[in-house]
Order: sequence, then structure tokens, then C-alpha cells
Amino acid sequence: MRKALLSALVIIATILFSLSFVKTAKSISQEEIIKKLEDKIIPDQYIVVYKDSVSNPDSVTDELEKLHSLKSKFRFSKVLKGYTAVFTPEKLEKVKTDPRVAFVTEDKEITMAQWWRRKKTPTPTQTSTPTRTPTPFKSPTPTTVKSPTPTPTTVITTQTIPSGVSRIGLTINEGASVGVAILDTGIDLDHPDLAGNIIANKSCISGKSTGEDDQGHGTHVAGTVAALNNSIGVLGVAPQAKLIAVKVLNSQGSGSYSSLICGIDWITTNAKNYNIKVANMSLGGGGSSDDNCGNTNGDALHLAICKSRDAGITYIAAAGNNGNNASSTVPAAYNDSVITISALGDSDGQPGGLGPNTWDGKDDTFAGFSNFGNVVDLGAPGIDILSTKRGGGYTTMSG
Repeated sequence: MRKALLSALVIIATILFSLSFVKTAKSISQEEIIKKLEDKIIPDQYIVVYKDSVSNPDSVTDELEKLHSLKSKFRFSKVLKGYTAVFTPEKLEKVKTDPRVAFVTEDKEITMAQWWRRKKTPTPTQTSTPTRTPTPFKSPTPTTVKSPTPTPTTVITTQTIPSGVSRIGLTINEGASVGVAILDTGIDLDHPDLAGNIIANKSCISGKSTGEDDQGHGTHVAGTVAALNNSIGVLGVAPQAKLIAVKVLNSQGSGSYSSLICGIDWITTNAKNYNIKVANMSLGGGGSSDDNCGNTNGDALHLAICKSRDAGITYIAAAGNNGNNASSTVPAAYNDSVITISALGDSDGQPGGLGPNTWDGKDDTFAGFSNFGNVVDLGAPGIDILSTKRGGGYTTMSG
């Protein structure tokens, strides 16, 4: 069952993730990419990680807050023992020398940034000689009604099965009772195609008390994962999976390593309560992997994901959409602890490359905007994906 579930869920991280700068015609070196992304350091904000020997991290944090006149913004106790706070240079040096501290690292911004959206419907062309007659270009391919025209908002009165779901031959009982955590902007908790599958929510964003989506990105991802089999809207790849909305990005689609670690810490703590087996991260920031769970380069986010993986949760990460090597983007670069997915075009819901071109290129080829490289594990449909929209309804996007 686990293998089948993972087969169903590996496509979800390709949806709607891009970095904060646009791909240019000029080739950009990996070092330049890392530099651009690592400039998004949050000024004076640091993550303090205690040694494993610390048995009561909260009491140690209480002590350090009082001793150094600090105020923690996040506290971690499951996947990490530690906290995040804003430090003056003097206070930072004092904390670094505390014998209970393993390492201190800069906090950085993560983002889902802008989405790729087709501006107009091109006339599809066939560039190869097929051995079968391809189906007309549709996005997505329905089973009961004609496909809706992709627009910013699409109203559907009968259920549509996206081509990616048809392609991998899923059954409607896929993912029964398995918890899937969506680490994103939250989920529209009242969407009629999602509400029946949402069993828990959590916010790691200041000023927000629930996992309610105030941006839209997470709702679209959630529908791709587990939109209900209810005769309306769309069908998710695992329609019987249970959704856990974990808000780690704000209304602008931005968060931090700390907000993501907060979400990871929470789902790991509550994994048994909600049977959480899979976590999706369609987000990212600048960085690289030491291939040692962050123990060599002092990467708190990498360490947190590894600890959660060891607790039995499978992590899926988007490769990113800037058309460069994914090894410059985290968490995609964490090859030892996440499954990294790149996007491909799929116009007919079938393998073989015999369908019409998509707006990005040939059928069944990797999307030109998608990241690539040795850290990418799989490719899955990521062009013109129809899914749930915040506030109700449906929308088609790519990424």
C-alpha cells in the first residue's frame, strides 16, 4: 500500500513552485544561483540548535532568554532541540559559546514566489510521426465531460479527472486513511472539494491561528493531492487520503527556514495522531546539501527533515522552476532525505510522447522552466494542472 501511495503522490510537488527570480536567456552558474538565493538571509535572525544530550530544551531556552534578554520566535523540541530569535552580535557570540549549543545558523527566507501561467492558448502542433492517432489537445483530459478551457477561474459542474491521474492509472480508493501534510500557504478549509478530507490544521505564521489559506497556492496543491471523489470539480491523485494543512508561508507566499521547521516539528509530533505518512513541500530557498543531513555544514532545516524522515514520514520536494540545477535549491537538494520532482508536459494522459505539443513544448518532455540535475528523482505532469482554488471553484496553472 505504501508503494502505491507514493506512486500516487509523487506528482504533487511539481505543481506551482518557482523561485524569486525569472529565468533569463543567459546561462547562470550554480555559484551565482546560490549567491542570489542566499542573499535572502533574514537579518540578525538565527536558529540555535542544542546538542542531543539536552533533555529539556524548553527549560534551557527559558534560561537563555532570561540570561541574554532574548525573545524566541520559534521553539523546537521534536526534530530539533532549539529555538529561533533575533540577536545582537554580542548576544549571538555568547550563545554560541554555551556548552549545550551544537551550532547556530542564519535563518533564511523560503518562498513559493510567482506561478507559471499560460497567457493564451496556442495552436498545438504535432512534430513527430505517431504510431497511433493522438487525442485532440485538452487540458486536462476528462472522462465524463468535455475539458474546461483553462482560465484563472473555472466553474465545473461534473467531475473532471486530470490527465496526470489518468496517466498513472490510479483507483479511486488510493491513499485511504493516510495522512498527507501540505507544508505551504495553508488550505481553504471550507472548499467543497477538500473539506471532507481535511482532518487537522496548524499555523506557523505569526498572527495566524489556523491553517486557513490566505494566498491560494496551498489550496491548489491540496486539490492535486486529495480532491474528493464526489462527482464535482476535480479528482485528486489520492482522493481518500486525509489532508493536514500546515501553514508555513504567509499571504505573500513567503516564510523562513524556521517556519518550515516549525511545521516539520509539529507534523512529526502529531504523526501518530493523524497517521501522517507523506509531507509535501512545494517551496524553496537558496542553499545546498552536505549529503550528511546538515551535520557537516550546520543546516538546521536539513537536519529537521532527516529526523522527521527517520520517524517514518516521506518528504516530497519540488525541484523548482528557474530552469537551473536543483542542487542550488533547498529542500530539493537534500538528496539523502527527500524525493525531488521535476515537471514535464503531458497533453494526452498517456506515455510515449505521441500527444500534441503543450504550450511549453513536446508531449512527455521535461518542462523548459523546471529545474534539473542529479538530485532530481522523478518527473511528473506539471503543465496546465487543473485543481482547487481558494474561495471556491477551480483554476489551471503550471509549475
